[in-house]
Amino acid sequence: MRRRMMLFLALPLLASCTSVVTGSPTAGTALEQRGPVGAVPAGLERFYGQQVGWEGCEPYATTGSTTTLYKTKKSIECARLEVPLDYAKPEGRTITIGLLRQRALGERIGSLIINPGGPGASGMAAAASLGSEVKASALGDRFDLIGFDPRGVGASQPQVKCLTDAERDADRLDDDLDTSPAGVAQTEAENKQYAEKCAATTGVDVLANVGTRDVVRDLDVMRSALGDEKLTYLGYSYGTHIGAAYAQAFPGNVRALVLDGAVDPTQGQVESLIAQAAGFQKSFDAFALWCATRQDCALGNDPSKSNQVFRDLTLPLVQRPVAVGDRKLSYNDAITGVIQAMYTEELWAPLNTGLTELKNNRGDVLMLLADNYFDRDKEGRYSTITDAFNAVKCVDEPRVTDKNVLDDLARRYKAAAPFLDDGQPAAAALDSCAFWPVPPSVQEHKAVAGLPPVLVISTTGDPATPYEAGVSLAQTLGGGLLTFEGNQHTVYLHGNKCVDDAGHEYLLNLTLPAEGKRCS
Repeated sequence: MRRRMMLFLALPLLASCTSVVTGSPTAGTALEQRGPVGAVPAGLERFYGQQVGWEGCEPYATTGSTTTLYKTKKSIECARLEVPLDYAKPEGRTITIGLLRQRALGERIGSLIINPGGPGASGMAAAASLGSEVKASALGDRFDLIGFDPRGVGASQPQVKCLTDAERDADRLDDDLDTSPAGVAQTEAENKQYAEKCAATTGVDVLANVGTRDVVRDLDVMRSALGDEKLTYLGYSYGTHIGAAYAQAFPGNVRALVLDGAVDPTQGQVESLIAQAAGFQKSFDAFALWCATRQDCALGNDPSKSNQVFRDLTLPLVQRPVAVGDRKLSYNDAITGVIQAMYTEELWAPLNTGLTELKNNRGDVLMLLADNYFDRDKEGRYSTITDAFNAVKCVDEPRVTDKNVLDDLARRYKAAAPFLDDGQPAAAALDSCAFWPVPPSVQEHKAVAGLPPVLVISTTGDPATPYEAGVSLAQTLGGGLLTFEGNQHTVYLHGNKCVDDAGHEYLLNLTLPAEGKRCS
């Protein structure tokens, strides 16, 4: 989801001290105590001032992809942060948050904490992946790069886990397109069963405390335990929602926030879904225009017909999934693969290949794209992202249980994204959140006072978090807006020099880009 010219101001090191604590840690573990630093809420002193034990990252890998990633990165170290499960009961049960660090190479300003979004994506994996990019820039000299797996996610313990790997594979084959009364009833029964499985395998007490409200509290504990008086944070996509929520809860603890691919905190759930549908249609139209210039375009050379050509190509999968090895490509998986390819122009060529394969009754590339979206590795293991996504969504957002509202949403969604129209009458089943075992912990967005300038980056052709959401978030937080003209979801630290230079200048020197600044 504006460079202001001013004299360079040297940034003093944040006032904090580091002590290596002696004791009997696990072999290879270095205990540090940098906190407590800055404001500490009453009753949470032991968490804000806790020792953090850094060690090798391989034991923190939870999928084949993170196993490979952590083995190949030599400059990273990992740790677990202890936090209360329920901040209203800090003396009760505790859980742990997985952390990954790449140390600053020079004079340290502090920590740059990153969250890649989701909800449910691994910040540890994101930081490990971005480590080389950060190390090669001035950021690597001045900041410890910190990635964290939010509570319930990845290396954080306990995990939110609802389905087994085999059950997830089976679920992907179930299209749930029947909108007759019997079909809707069947889908609702499956969604209710899913909610019950989540409660049974994860625990109701954990599900009640995995929302953004609690992630924000964890982030402030992290800030202090890492030795930072003020938070420096980079959030992508849903990570912008975490950043905005932190700004509301702890405005006095903010040093700098870069929010890229913004979620609009003022937009309701229904309107957000419609805006996202329109965003994906806009990206699909851009893909169709690009494809039409190629002789091998799977959609043909008339972009005005691309929606219908695409539906004619994918809808037969409802009745006849395509074999891919010992698996089958469902209609849902084909759509998911296409959605994955909308996130960046770099995937447009593979998408065209995948659609061409589908013409020839093959589904290898589309299955690979769908597996990437669901974070399924080569061994068939899934990360926690899908279950964590659902768990956070169900406590972060109000329940939508009015069938009239849901049916209207289904109609408006099909109209906003006609390439995704499955041809069935518009009717919607209650989702798993309607049967969730704990109530939502929705927090109303309020104006933020005392917040330093923040930087919002928004992309004109962002499919998942449309450009207008970034404009709204910048206005809401009173921050600067940097516009990127392109077709992708998020852009900072992805190789665009104009955007990267502006982001670096802000994080290092707190200098916003000039008003109206645009990159391409």
